[in-house]
Amino acid sequence: MEQKKEMTDFAVVENRRVAETYVELVLRPVGKLAKVVPGQFAEVRVEGAEGVMLRRPISIHDIDTEANTLSLLVQIVGRGTRRLSQLASGERLNLVYPLGKGFSRPKSTASHILLVGGGAGIAPLYYLAKTLSREEVHITTLLGGRSEALIPARDKFMPLGEVCLTTDDGSAGVQGLVVDHPCFAEAYDMIYTCGPTPMMKAVARSAAARDMSCEVSLENLMACGLGACLCCVVDTDTGHQRVCKEGPVFDISGMTKWYELC
Repeated sequence: MEQKKEMTDFAVVENRRVAETYVELVLRPVGKLAKVVPGQFAEVRVEGAEGVMLRRPISIHDIDTEANTLSLLVQIVGRGTRRLSQLASGERLNLVYPLGKGFSRPKSTASHILLVGGGAGIAPLYYLAKTLSREEVHITTLLGGRSEALIPARDKFMPLGEVCLTTDDGSAGVQGLVVDHPCFAEAYDMIYTCGPTPMMKAVARSAAARDMSCEVSLENLMACGLGACLCCVVDTDTGHQRVCKEGPVFDISGMTKWYELC
């Protein structure tokens, strides 16, 4: 049975800067939060930004059921996200959520998993990590960015397990790509990754070569977020799939066509 979607007004509880070009919006709905699976996203209506008509798809970064809040990690890249970054406490934001297919759970609580994130792709991995940490799964998080200032939310992962960093300029962690970090060469029961497409393809190719299970969360451009407009399709081994509907999370076992295309 397909999960019910909601169109809900949220009040901004907090808007905090978490990295050079990122803010975290903490939002509270008028009623009770809908159930969200890690890896799902919301379509956010942006008001007060000139020329911005379509909603913006943004991964759900965190859920706090006790506080009845939902958090979005927003990378400031254009008019729409700049307007979101300027929201003040008490302002309203309309969301359609929860959308898409989220991450699957590891098969065993004894699993050692690796989370690999880059840029805005770090967003959905935090709620996944927090959820899995309750199941006593051994978590290693590997985050990459152009510089230390461009890796958001890394401190939030530290209480949940080992955190490894890579940066292009060497300002934090290992200089280079995420696949260059020594922790990436270890064996894992499951790898989850989200971030720039070249990064995810490199992770997927390596995981496939080492016969390790891996899921990728794609960040294709979207318009409706509901599967109607077909602008976010990706070529998989079984044909074209809609990232907003059949994804955004895909198992790489059916994504050979995608990750082998450089």
